[in-house]
Amino acid sequence: MLIAALLISYLVGSIPFGLLFSRMAGKDVRKEGSGNIGATNVNRVLGKKLGILTLLCDVAKGFLPVFVASIMLPEGDNQELYIGLCGLTAVLGHMFSIYLGFKGGKGVATALGVFLFFSPWSIAIALVVFVVVVGISGFVSAGSLAASALIPFCILLLAGSISTFLCSAVIAILIWIKHSSNIGRLRRGEEKSWKTKGSV
Repeated sequence: MLIAALLISYLVGSIPFGLLFSRMAGKDVRKEGSGNIGATNVNRVLGKKLGILTLLCDVAKGFLPVFVASIMLPEGDNQELYIGLCGLTAVLGHMFSIYLGFKGGKGVATALGVFLFFSPWSIAIALVVFVVVVGISGFVSAGSLAASALIPFCILLLAGSISTFLCSAVIAILIWIKHSSNIGRLRRGEEKSWKTKGSV
């Protein structure tokens, strides 16, 4: 049951909604803007409607696997760990999609869906941090990094689950790794602000 749940979570997380929507619009989002398949680049290349739709779908493919796993997996001492692993594999699917030759996005929206299931209040706190950081710095990447770093500790304090905290921490680390190029540009002062529609 667990193996099947992990596999399904990965396959669902691998669905590249941003690319699918861009192709329906006659474009390839990987070849425009920042080249990312996530909602930020879809919004930049295709407009707000498809950007919001991509965001919602990417959040859903993180939330649904853990929600279904919480219903289907048997209760027991390891249930929270197994649910957390399903969330982790969903995020890995987005980052390393089997449908895209194990390439993909940076995982922020899909992780948001997973974290939303773990602890909605943690998401509320992280969103405030995200908005403040982006508002002050002008960089969506900086907001994403700050929020992702904070969320595991919020989950630990508010949800009180070590296994959920550990899975959330691994997801946060993966997000930071996927943002390595952004971190480099931020350190060099080369990252462009969302206000100028630069790469994020």
